[in-house]
Amino acid sequence: MITSKHWKRALQMPPLTLAMFVAWSNPAHAGITYSLDRNHATSGETVLVRAVVFNDTPNALDWTAPDTIVLQWRNERGEAIRSIAYLHSGTPQASIPVNNFARFEWRAVVPQAAAGLQAVNVEGDNTLLALDTSPTEQGKIVAARADGPVIDASKGDALHGDPVASADAVARAGSSHAGGPVPAAPVGSPNYPGFERFRSAISPYEAVYFDVGGHNSRAARFQISLKYRLFTPEDPQNPSIWDNIYLGYTQTSLWDLHSDSHPFVDTSFKPSIFWRQDAIFRPESSPFFLGLQTGVEHESNGKSGDDSRALNFVYIQPEFNYRLGHGSTLTFAPRFKQYFSDSENSDYSDYVGNIDWKLRWAQDDGLVLTGLYRHGKGGRNSTQIEAAWPLKRTFLNMNGYFHIQYFKGYNETLLGYDQKTGSQVRFGLALVP
Repeated sequence: MITSKHWKRALQMPPLTLAMFVAWSNPAHAGITYSLDRNHATSGETVLVRAVVFNDTPNALDWTAPDTIVLQWRNERGEAIRSIAYLHSGTPQASIPVNNFARFEWRAVVPQAAAGLQAVNVEGDNTLLALDTSPTEQGKIVAARADGPVIDASKGDALHGDPVASADAVARAGSSHAGGPVPAAPVGSPNYPGFERFRSAISPYEAVYFDVGGHNSRAARFQISLKYRLFTPEDPQNPSIWDNIYLGYTQTSLWDLHSDSHPFVDTSFKPSIFWRQDAIFRPESSPFFLGLQTGVEHESNGKSGDDSRALNFVYIQPEFNYRLGHGSTLTFAPRFKQYFSDSENSDYSDYVGNIDWKLRWAQDDGLVLTGLYRHGKGGRNSTQIEAAWPLKRTFLNMNGYFHIQYFKGYNETLLGYDQKTGSQVRFGLALVP
């Protein structure tokens, strides 16, 4: 595989000064690399164009693979053919966490007019992939044995040429001067040239789920949540301080399925505005990275009279992330809150405290465990534990996650924030765990 690299490095972001925090960021990049599933295919045969999308930017990367791409096929004389390739892998949408990657494949048929050795590239990308379309016995790649001694070009010069490597050096490399075999697979290793990507303004925020269980095993608790990016970065690899401002909206409801009229017990509406960066500080070559979110949130239940509940708070939420082996991330994200204009329920903090202690462990494309603990005054504690498993890794092979939620304590609903709820266990479907 013939490749070229053109990383796009982001400049350091200007310092963000807050009441209790000054943060810095380090250069980051994202990229995509292409490869072919094999190095030989004749006209009319199908090859797979494989892509690895890598995210080393400060924030999660929302990327949608196009349904089709255009391939350019160039022969040894530079004559080009253009053809369509179709998305072959599953879901085209991917939300790629920091320091993670996603894989995609497109299906392409070798054009009838393609003959001999072809240099193939995805239109708009300058990575060249070698494909031999000759019959197997005539192939310049698959039928060409590598004869001749092994040279050491690192010790060569223009005057004397490249010297032959020593027999010991060649033996240590697992070969000999007698000659080498024909290629059995594409050569080269993935690289991540920079690219311009399209980022949707709308993306997931908090968990999105629908669970049933709890009291009499006939109550449903569900939540929808999203965030909207107010400014689209001119350079996604180097967003300005303003490009990380979001509007957020979360709605959580408790639905009584046991009573005759199936009433909603309570619903919390939580609009917010906040600044967020997933990796505001990341030491080079370290599995640790620090994120930050800070903003203002309003929460109310939309009721009037004695059932009216409303509160407002400002918060700062540092996020301590650690990439573990075998593809998982451990995140500790305490949210420190200061309430204001809460005359309707001024004792709210007595029951839930001023800190949300959050711990999360997430496997890449696997199990997700989340814990939330709140400590109020006088031993008024609340615990929520959640587990999610991707359904595409079950016999159902469907989107979403199997979701389990356990809750015990105060503030299961805003209406009943001062009432203690016994242990509740619910099961259901999560779209975002």
